[in-house]
Amino acid sequence: MTRTPTFPRSAVSSLTPWLALLAVLASGMSCLGPTETDTPGFPEGDTRVLFIGNSLTYVNDLPAMVAAVARQAGNDKVSTAAVAYPDFSLEDHWNEGTARRALADHRWEYVVMQQGPSSLPENQVYLANWSATFAPAIRAAGAEPVLYMVWPSSPRSADFPAVRQSYRNAAAGVSGVFAPAGDAWTAAWETDPALPLYSGDGFHPSVAGTYLAAIVILNRVTGIDPLTLPAAVPGSGLPAATVRVLQQAARAALDRNPARP
Repeated sequence: MTRTPTFPRSAVSSLTPWLALLAVLASGMSCLGPTETDTPGFPEGDTRVLFIGNSLTYVNDLPAMVAAVARQAGNDKVSTAAVAYPDFSLEDHWNEGTARRALADHRWEYVVMQQGPSSLPENQVYLANWSATFAPAIRAAGAEPVLYMVWPSSPRSADFPAVRQSYRNAAAGVSGVFAPAGDAWTAAWETDPALPLYSGDGFHPSVAGTYLAAIVILNRVTGIDPLTLPAAVPGSGLPAATVRVLQQAARAALDRNPARP
């Protein structure tokens, strides 16, 4: 098999878009080679999940978090990879080409897509249109499209309902799956308004914020109930009581948002 070079996670945020595919596998960092036609290093029978996004995917390594939490639940058959570049929209991914090659050259079961909050009316149309552009290529790869609802920046917290509507509409437009991660943030703050889900920049997620997104997405692709998970975040020292609040928030968001709008 041909492999392209790999990059340490610490270098991800400084990569320019044309350098390489960031592929985050459950076993570590690897990259999809441009000549490979099978799934890259995934054991037979795994649930194969490709993430297409930007820093809201690669900060804190959301794809690896999804696989790690699945293992906590006793499921070691979830393998993840990602194409994620700074500030990329779905249009940017389509034009850059790596995501399209990953879909053409490999088989997947789910493809999780996100861009920015997309709360403004024109941005809602933009998200829906580019999700629809990707959908045929996703289904040709054997996969279901998943719209990963993100969140607005802290100063624009009033935009949460519009972000939810935007991603929900985009999922409905492609008959895909809606993963309401951002709405789980809202549910968590309904219980504890002081939960630190943002990192210091007021936009990117803290580890708690990434974990909350991960358990929402994991439910949508495997059915694992957040309430059945251990009260521990892989690789983190978050208090058990905080983890339980996050799990309950994920459950609340999943219950009030249909998987297929």
